[in-house]
Amino acid sequence: MSPSATVHFDPASLVMLNGILALMMFGVSLNLRPADFKRVLTIPRAPVAGLIAQFLLLPAATCLFTWALEIDPQLALGMILVASCPGGSFSNIMTWLGKGSVAVSVSMTAVSSLAATVMTPLNFAFYGWLNPHTRDYLQEISLQPESILILVLLVLALPLVLGMLVGGRFPALAERSEKPLRMMSLVIFLAFVAIAFFNNVDLFVEKFHTFFWLVVSQNLLALGLGYGIARMTRLSVPDQRAVTMEVGIQNSGLGLVILFTFFPNAGGMMLITAFWGVWHLVSGLTLSQIWAHRSFPEPLQQET
Repeated sequence: MSPSATVHFDPASLVMLNGILALMMFGVSLNLRPADFKRVLTIPRAPVAGLIAQFLLLPAATCLFTWALEIDPQLALGMILVASCPGGSFSNIMTWLGKGSVAVSVSMTAVSSLAATVMTPLNFAFYGWLNPHTRDYLQEISLQPESILILVLLVLALPLVLGMLVGGRFPALAERSEKPLRMMSLVIFLAFVAIAFFNNVDLFVEKFHTFFWLVVSQNLLALGLGYGIARMTRLSVPDQRAVTMEVGIQNSGLGLVILFTFFPNAGGMMLITAFWGVWHLVSGLTLSQIWAHRSFPEPLQQET
């Protein structure tokens, strides 16, 4: 893809996108409690397996995939950026729909969102540099990992902490408002993506053949890594489903915030990240519905 292929985006909309992402994180964390973080320490197998796949295996595999196939630098960097993001908040909903372990999913989302403050800029910078096909372009866009770290703190970590504080202080209110907030965030986010698509429909149609198969392949890779490590560590079926969804549903909203804030002219990266925001919902909903209609042995329903 030519670097001149730019996505039309109103800079004023960046404030809205930041607000959507913060609202989504706030809604997810309303019912979070310190016990959810303690669970990672007391029953660590499922969350740790998911986090290894999330922050180690997926970025490394994506880097190798884009390197081996010599993917266009902008498209490859978009894939590396998505792989560097934490699990998306919609993974909790997909896990619930697919009869997975919501407790494992929520604890993984919380821990991965906090870990992302360091791991997202670190992985993006490292694997973008490691791939020789993206290294030069990464230097052209003047990556500043410390600036990305501050942004992730503001749109993920801060809303998460505030959500926990509000939920702990007003548990009844949190119980009533958590689901409406999640649904509202989902609707607003999809509307935002739809408007962005409408404003760039010619570009999406023109370049569709270049990014569609990349996003689908990477999403299958993410789901496969999550499921594979969950099976290898002999997790229960509900935990397997939670880990698979957490790794396969990436926080593409965070990727868009990073792009529109620091790399507004990286059209190829934006096409990858924006389409991820749609496709992982399609694949996640499809997989959750398949799982919802499949039973599993009673003993495996207990969480590990």
